[in-house]
Amino acid sequence: MPTSDRLESRRPYDGSLLWQGAVATEAEVAAAVARARMAQRGWGAASLDDRLQVVRAFRAVVEAEAEAFARLIAEETGKPFWEAKTEVGSVAAKVEISIQAHAERTGSREAVFKSDPKGATQALRHKPHGVLAVLGPYNFPAHLPNGHIVPALIAGNAIVFKPSEQTPAVGAFMAGLWAKAGLPDGVLEVVQGFAATGRALAGADVDGLLFTGSAPTGAALARQYAETPGRILALEMGGNNPLLVWDAADVEAVALIVAQSAFLSAGQRCTCARRLIVEDGQHAALLDAVVALADRLRIDEPFAEPQPFMGCVISDRAADGLLTASQAIGGKTIRPLLRLREGLPFLTPGIVDVTGVDVPDTELFGPFLQIVRVKDFDAAIAAANDTRFGLSAALLGGDRALYERFWAGSRAGVVNWNRPTNGAASNAPFGGIGLSGNHRPSAYYAADYCAWPVASVEAEAPFIATPVGIADA
Repeated sequence: MPTSDRLESRRPYDGSLLWQGAVATEAEVAAAVARARMAQRGWGAASLDDRLQVVRAFRAVVEAEAEAFARLIAEETGKPFWEAKTEVGSVAAKVEISIQAHAERTGSREAVFKSDPKGATQALRHKPHGVLAVLGPYNFPAHLPNGHIVPALIAGNAIVFKPSEQTPAVGAFMAGLWAKAGLPDGVLEVVQGFAATGRALAGADVDGLLFTGSAPTGAALARQYAETPGRILALEMGGNNPLLVWDAADVEAVALIVAQSAFLSAGQRCTCARRLIVEDGQHAALLDAVVALADRLRIDEPFAEPQPFMGCVISDRAADGLLTASQAIGGKTIRPLLRLREGLPFLTPGIVDVTGVDVPDTELFGPFLQIVRVKDFDAAIAAANDTRFGLSAALLGGDRALYERFWAGSRAGVVNWNRPTNGAASNAPFGGIGLSGNHRPSAYYAADYCAWPVASVEAEAPFIATPVGIADA
């Protein structure tokens, strides 16, 4: 990791240079952690009210600079401007949600210890871990790392944040907003770089790591952290998410939900539907409606008018990988995944029927939907669960009894009925099982992994009843 290495960020929709900066060396990563360690002493010792004052000031700064913030997100990711604005809104909303979650899930309480004749107090309080590393993804470069950073700061931790190498400008901008909000120097350090920088941070003197990203990287972190069980590790690693359609009367409404589930954000949401599971022989009208709708989706640059439904994927490299993977899957192509503009990562939605095909159980992170036809609802649930992932799943159609059957039989951390697989709420837990996570859900439950509980029995003076078996003096 030589200091001469440079990191560049280019607007994916036209290739123009947006940002450039130095890659942090291993020594610079260690120095950032050391600065955070020093700063955490004062931040963790500050009162909760003082910390909340800074966190709420951050929300105000985000709201004041929302237009510039959203514009930068759109430029660096290629997502539509309207969608980037919703991401900035989520960053601001995370503050009050996290404050409430901290109070409800990691607050303090005291009660008289009833079995103690002298009225000792039984107390529960929480402590910060210390210094936490945050590795952020590119698809929501502000909202997702912010979902770790805000609750961690509320709890009294310091943070060393490595943004995705695809979206360094957004990470740097967000850190600047924290500085404007009055966060003390060193409490939030940013290190920029590639995978080697992330490995250096994961192996540095941190008390834990909060990660959102791919399953292979998450699995590597789990192996690394198995050697240090005293450090907290929270993983969110995406999904190969099923969307079931069964006994649905309103085909047009269902098709809209399918399109949103599969193609929103150019398929670059970890909760996007990857597999559409339908009843064989009853699916033709639905498939026709989905195809017709996919053909109507506007795909364009972030600031185009009229506003597009979706933009490009994050890079040409990502587009190339998706095109190669889609062509290798086999099955019956209904709509091919195609590049719209030579040399740029704009892709049309791809749809392929893979019934009876042995398809790799991977997360294809783009606008690509696989159709699986099954004979009955038991087979539909079995197909939905035929994955090592377990993040999101949804049922469209059916009655309450069918949904309860689906809910009970599904293996996912987010299970919806007649709503898309994506668009999870921040005031609920967010996470999955299997390769989707390590049972440390984020969003409202992020408070759980940002502080650790300490149980105490406390009295003003020493006292204990004479134990059995002590002879008289």
